Amino acid sequence: MKISRIDHLGIGVKNIEEVLPYFENVLGLKCYAVEEVADQKVKTAFLKVGEVKLELLEPTSDDSPIAKWLENGGKGVHHVAFAVEDGVADALVEAEGKGIRLIDKTPRPGAEKMSIGFLHPKTTAGILTELCEPQNK
Repeated sequence: MKISRIDHLGIGVKNIEEVLPYFENVLGLKCYAVEEVADQKVKTAFLKVGEVKLELLEPTSDDSPIAKWLENGGKGVHHVAFAVEDGVADALVEAEGKGIRLIDKTPRPGAEKMSIGFLHPKTTAGILTELCEPQNK
C-alpha cells in the first residue's frame, strides 16, 4: 500500500453549526463545503489547514455510526484518513492480507467524490483508519 499523505481528520460533533464559529472565528479557518452523505447518515463540513482537511461529522440519524460513537463518549477525532496511490480496493486487500480486520471489504462512495474504505480499530492500534482516493481516478 502506498500512502501519499494524510487526506483529512474526521471530527465527530453533535451539531456543525454550533462548532463552526470555533474553527472559523477563533482559528481563522474557512468552511468551504457542506455535504450530506445519506447512506452513511452523516452531514459533513470541510475546512482546510495547509494540505490537510478537517471533516466535521454530524449525525443525521440516531442510528448513524457517528451518533453511536458520540453516544458512547466519543469526542474529537473520530478517524484519520490516508490518501492511497495504489487504489482503495488494492489497499484493502493488502491490509486484510496483513491480518487487518476490514469494516469495508470493497470501496464505497464518500464525501467530496472520494472512494473510501475503513479499517477496524481493533486491529489498527485503536485508530479508526480510512483509506481514500478520488472516485474518478
